[in-house]
Amino acid sequence: MSITVCTGKLHCVQVTAARLDYEGSITIGRNLMEAADIAPFQLVHINNMANAVHWETYAIPGKPGEIQLNGCPARLFQPGDKVIVLSLEQLTREEAAQVKQKVVHFGAKNKITRIEIKKAMPALRKKAK
Repeated sequence: MSITVCTGKLHCVQVTAARLDYEGSITIGRNLMEAADIAPFQLVHINNMANAVHWETYAIPGKPGEIQLNGCPARLFQPGDKVIVLSLEQLTREEAAQVKQKVVHFGAKNKITRIEIKKAMPALRKKAK
């Protein structure tokens, strides 16, 4: 059996563009994807800190520092909005116990200021009985 685990997070990254005429997805700078271990076409959750909108879509690599919402979410996410992007994976409990989640923090112009590594809590290592 698998569980869904958040393995990477872009914390308070700023939207750089919104393109309604695109068929859909979120374009994330390749450097940001690599920092959080987000794979091309991986499902991600995006939470807008400006209006509490939550959206799910897939990630496609873009230019350094880029965060562009494409298609329908372009109406809900605007340039300048700060968002949280969560990458999720389906893992067994045993695999989840070994996860080292990467939380990427940002400064101006989506420059990475630090990457925090969080290890699974011991409570997750055993299935509750």
